[in-house]
Amino acid sequence: MTQLVGIFLNILAPVFLLVLLGYLIGPRLQFDPRTLSRFAYFVLTPAFIFHVLSTARIEAGLAIRMIVFITVVYVGSTLIAFVVARLLRRSMQMTVAYVMIAVFGNVGNFGLPIIQFAEGNDALAPATIYFLANLVLAFIVCVTAANLKRGNALHASTQVFKTPALLALPPAIFLNWMQIDLPAIVTRPMELLAGALIPTMLVVLGVQLANAGIPRPNMDMAISASIRLVSGPVLAFVLVGIFGLSGVERNVGILQASMPTAVLVSIIALENDVLPSFVTATVLFSTLASVISLAAVLAFL
Repeated sequence: MTQLVGIFLNILAPVFLLVLLGYLIGPRLQFDPRTLSRFAYFVLTPAFIFHVLSTARIEAGLAIRMIVFITVVYVGSTLIAFVVARLLRRSMQMTVAYVMIAVFGNVGNFGLPIIQFAEGNDALAPATIYFLANLVLAFIVCVTAANLKRGNALHASTQVFKTPALLALPPAIFLNWMQIDLPAIVTRPMELLAGALIPTMLVVLGVQLANAGIPRPNMDMAISASIRLVSGPVLAFVLVGIFGLSGVERNVGILQASMPTAVLVSIIALENDVLPSFVTATVLFSTLASVISLAAVLAFL
């Protein structure tokens, strides 16, 4: 019990306090979550990825194993969500919602700060690799599933490769591979922007959740959120040894597999008219419930 209290106070509470700050002051100060999220999406996130990955030293073979591992884990959660929804005889729209909730972990807003507090600054590089891998998979699955009836799923899903986060990846890898040191006039602004990403994303998350309102739990909400919060860490613990991951890469991978559903899922659901009210409420519900599930995962680690 003492260990769980320490985990909550030292790792989870600082993260949730910033989310609570956004939740409380967002409506009062009339923060525009769209403007804040776009700033984080188009400016802070690519700066963070460029800064971290251009300076990190991760062996290529290890990075590939990490990417395949996190992809297999999230695909496993997605298949479980699909099978459960079909066994429950849910509609196609609800099945798509189950899949979207399962495949897109909040590996950015939540994953990065929790991992930073739990594993230290050196863990941000592997956390970013897992973040990018899930981002690609989740966008492709979510957008494709949401557009199945429209016939434009392939075109829409390929747009993920034009996102700012992924556009920052090739130059970062090139500089890392060539071991090129950029001048301070370039690196220092990048470092300042990168440092602003995590607190900004947490406050934005709070503002977005405040706009969503307090959810009223129902059976589908509980089941779909439980699949995201339970299947991810269980599959990760089972599979991590098969991919030869150990140390910080092991712990970070398991944590990134355990995150609640990302707020971006509610945006995709709204844009594609896939039960947006239900999906948004489930995102909030899974975020609140993750206080318990993440504490348990951290205790096991």
